Amino acid sequence: MLDILAPQPAPPALLVAATAVLALATVVVRRAWRLARNAITIAHEGGHALVAVLTGRRLRGIRLHSDTSGLTLSAGRPTGPGMVLTLFAGYVTPSLLGLAGAWLLSAGRIRLLLWLAVALLLAMLVMMRNGYGILAVLATGALVFAVSWYASSDAQAVFAYAAVWFLLVGGVRPVGEVQRLRRRGRAVDSDPDQLARLTRIPGVVWVGLFGLVNVAALAAGVALLVEPVGDWVRDLLAR
Repeated sequence: MLDILAPQPAPPALLVAATAVLALATVVVRRAWRLARNAITIAHEGGHALVAVLTGRRLRGIRLHSDTSGLTLSAGRPTGPGMVLTLFAGYVTPSLLGLAGAWLLSAGRIRLLLWLAVALLLAMLVMMRNGYGILAVLATGALVFAVSWYASSDAQAVFAYAAVWFLLVGGVRPVGEVQRLRRRGRAVDSDPDQLARLTRIPGVVWVGLFGLVNVAALAAGVALLVEPVGDWVRDLLAR
């Protein structure tokens, strides 16, 4: 436990910058995004599930699909603050998890971050109700566990920074995607449309709120993670 909690040295600034570029490329390149987006969906549905439990709803299960969509089922009042918060949580959770991860990384808690990720994935696995979802969470959890248990400190740092950058950057893209689908009339049961029916606040307003939260989380995450890069640049200029 002490080894997990012990801080690790800050990685080289070049590594921080390289993992940021890798994460950005993964989000921008369509083929890479289609595969990696499964991780965003896991976080999205996990956010629905966690807030449903915290607001007193009964969690019935989670499903993940091969098209990177997902569904979280909970029982309780069909209206009210609990339902609103549960619906709102999905699109902001990946970015907020990325921000939490950036905070841990800024404190050098790389191993702790990896083990917390394993614990969260195990909790989700219990609630999976379809084969693809079980496979996706098992594969993701096995990868994170293998890195946390077998990889060197440098490899753990690369993996952790790339994952956090991906959550921060990748959390923003689905907000734009859902709005494009809404404009084409292909997302009538999307989270913002369900929120619009519950609150009488237009869905585009909810999309805007998702975007504001996620962009703010990205900005805060950048502030936490790029300090080593800033130090590196200042050192180069001072030579």
